[in-house]
Amino acid sequence: MRLLVLGDSLSFHGPRGPLPADDPGLWPNVAASALGGHAELAAGFGWTARDAWWSLTGDPRVWSLLPRTDVLVLAVGHMDTLPSPLPTYLRQGLRYLRPDGVRRRARAGYRTLQPVLSRAFCGYPVALPPRLTVRYLNDSVRAVRALAPGTRVVGMTPSVHCSAAYAGVHSGRAAAERALRSWAEGADVPLLDVPPLVGDHVRSRRGNPDGMHWGWEGHELVGRAMAELIRSVAVGHSGAAEP
Repeated sequence: MRLLVLGDSLSFHGPRGPLPADDPGLWPNVAASALGGHAELAAGFGWTARDAWWSLTGDPRVWSLLPRTDVLVLAVGHMDTLPSPLPTYLRQGLRYLRPDGVRRRARAGYRTLQPVLSRAFCGYPVALPPRLTVRYLNDSVRAVRALAPGTRVVGMTPSVHCSAAYAGVHSGRAAAERALRSWAEGADVPLLDVPPLVGDHVRSRRGNPDGMHWGWEGHELVGRAMAELIRSVAVGHSGAAEP
């Protein structure tokens, strides 16, 4: 079983920070190991469904992996739901400010204001509106099914957080989940329901101290549940193909 995971930092962030993609404790590798297979990860900090689409259409390494992929895991949509007081292009553009001192002050200022503005604006706007999350996920699924018809696709419902960086505000998650579930049902994309797996883990601070990323317990729970979902999808797909 060969998995290709398009994800955000929840795919490679451990209890103390980011880790190499091949760390065996990360949930994509936990899932692959449970399936007796191998996982490849294409991911980045703050990736939304739009970034996954860009990776799928613009990364030659992903192109090379897709023909050898049995299951594509769209492990994005989590960061789409986070408060984003500044438009994405301005927030991400802070890294390009020069000189270095200006950049550091601007980023520090934004980190200070982000929780205040998240609370003041009641969690809106979000990093990516639900209609765009669904659009980019749908485009990704259609592209994969056209280019690699034998590849199965699974996704995830948005995770939860209690991060001080956003003042614990997560008002956009419920609408995103509703839109995602509605789309997934019509697109025949099974979803792993993430909050029941990691909710207590995150809220009890047994994960990363940032209140968003998961510890090893969370990765283990998600990895094993993803393996079960993929196993059921593979069995169903195999059965449907039989005469």
